[in-house]
Formats: sequence, C-alpha cells, structure tokens
Amino acid sequence: MMGRMNWLARRAACLLLAVALFVPAAWAHEARPAYLEIKEMTPGQFAVLWRTPVLAGMRLPLVLKMPEGTKDLKKPEVQELADSLVERRWIDAGPIGLAGKRIEIAGLQLTITDALVRVELLDGRTIQSIARPSQPWVEIAASQSRWEVMGTYVVEGIRHILFGADHLLFVLGLLLIVRSGWMLVKTITAFTVAHSMTLAVATLGYATAPALPLNAAIALSILFLGPEIVRVWRGETSFTIRHPWVVAFAFGLLHGFGFASAMTSAGLPRQELPLALLSFNVGVEVGQLGFVALILAMERSFRVLEVRWPRWAQALPGYAVGTLGAFWTIQRVALLIGALR
Repeated sequence: MMGRMNWLARRAACLLLAVALFVPAAWAHEARPAYLEIKEMTPGQFAVLWRTPVLAGMRLPLVLKMPEGTKDLKKPEVQELADSLVERRWIDAGPIGLAGKRIEIAGLQLTITDALVRVELLDGRTIQSIARPSQPWVEIAASQSRWEVMGTYVVEGIRHILFGADHLLFVLGLLLIVRSGWMLVKTITAFTVAHSMTLAVATLGYATAPALPLNAAIALSILFLGPEIVRVWRGETSFTIRHPWVVAFAFGLLHGFGFASAMTSAGLPRQELPLALLSFNVGVEVGQLGFVALILAMERSFRVLEVRWPRWAQALPGYAVGTLGAFWTIQRVALLIGALR
C-alpha cells in the first residue's frame, strides 16, 4: 500500500511539474501593467510617455496606436530600463485634440496584463482608465470622480491577486497548514498586515527590492511550505505549524514588495500614488479574501456532501504547493544567475 501511495505521489508531482513547464513566466508572478501617460502641452499637441514592462528578460509585444490623423512632432525617444522599455513621443492630434478618439494598444489582447492610462488636458481635466485584454483600447471622454478612479484601481488590485498564481499558492499553503478557525484569522490577518506595510513603503518610494532576487525569494517562500504540509499530514509539529501567523507575517513582507512592483513599475506620478495605493490594496484584499472564502466553501461543501476522495487526490493540493514552489525557485534562481553573469 505504501509503495502504491509513493508511486501515486511521484506521478502527481511529475504531472504538476509537466503542467508548470507550459505555464508562461508571467503567470508565475505578478502581471505588471503597462503605463500610458498623455499630457496636453498646447491645444491639440501632447507629450506621450509609453512604458511597457519587461518580464523574464522579454518585453511584452505591445504596440501603441494613436488615432488616425495624429502626427509626430519629432522623432520618438526610446530608453531601455531593467524592468521596462520607455518610449517618449510628441504628437499633434489636430484642432480638436484627442476628445472622443480611441487609442489602441495592439497585442494587449494576447497577454494577461493591463495598461494604466492617465490623460491630463489643458482644461484641467485628469482622466484615468485601464485598457484590458478584453478591451485593448481607451477613449478620451469626460472627467472622472474620485470614486470612479478608486473603482478603477480596486478592480486592478483584484485582477492582480487573481492572476498572481504564486501569491495565491502561498495562501493555499497556509490554509493547508492551519487547523483552527481562530488561528486562520490570525494567520490571514498577519499576512495582510505585512504585505500592506511593504506595499505602502515600496510604492511611496521609501524602500525597494530588486525584481529578480525578490521573485526568487517569493518562490522560495512557497517551497518552504511544502515540507510543512507533509509534517501536518504525518501528525508532526514545527514552529511553522504551531505559529503559522509568524511565518505568514515574515513572508508577507516579501509578497508586499511583489504587489508593489505592479504600481511602481507603472511609473504613476507621485501625487497620484496615495489614492491608487489605497484602492489597489483594497482590491488585493478583496481578491485574497474571496479566494480564501472559495477554498473554505469548497472544503465545507465536500464535507457536507460526504464526498470521498482517494488519498492521492487529497494529497494533490499539498504536492501542488511543493512542486510548483520548487519549479519556480529553480526557474527564478536560474534567471538571477544568468543576470549576474
């Protein structure tokens, strides 16, 4: 029987690893958004800043398409940064400017990222929007209220956590370790407080974390939970099992820097950061709590319906945490070593 269980465990681990090999690198960590900033300098003439993220050493294949009839006033300037490619343009959109016109982002529909858009007009209006894969364009329309702007970033925070497979896998690992309701509340609260702290500190520019070492450390935090889950299955104990909230707080500080990269890499103006930060963090928390509620609801429904899973299926979530954590750790450490050469 033990030999059969070991065989099933190995098979499940190999299957998960095979699946992971086909998961794009962008899915394994935060989907950092592109950023488009348009400022009207004189009537009908605009300065354009277009920043596209670089993920795993590759630039996202996004092309900015301005409305028909728009002309360049001078040759665009391109600057290559470690985490993004920045293009600056100066355009003439004609007598009526960009009002009512559509700006397209070709290639966005083929990705899982978004593009934050900010437009400043001479009449004092500031317009903020988000182009998504399902709608890879924005239109310059009326001004927005603060509530509409907050709603935009709340949605962005929810999407960010739901597409952040590594962050969700870490939360899943915590759920597999924690056994009591009160300890679960303490653990999730500790994780929330910790990543909210570093999200704020990093987004406001008081601290930074290099992307490659940070992503490797986040993957390592997931791998760390794998053996702890096995100890729970065996009825053993450890510091992590006795005090999961302490571990959640410590690793939450790392994950907060990961969340922050979605805001800092976009290049939002500093005066826009407080509102964007608050709204984005609310969205992250809503997405995270929604994920926790979904897992708990599924677990309870299986118990009420008396669903009998085979032992290998019961062990599969734990092996998913350990296997994917190991794969991402190896992948990201390899990228880090390659960058240091």
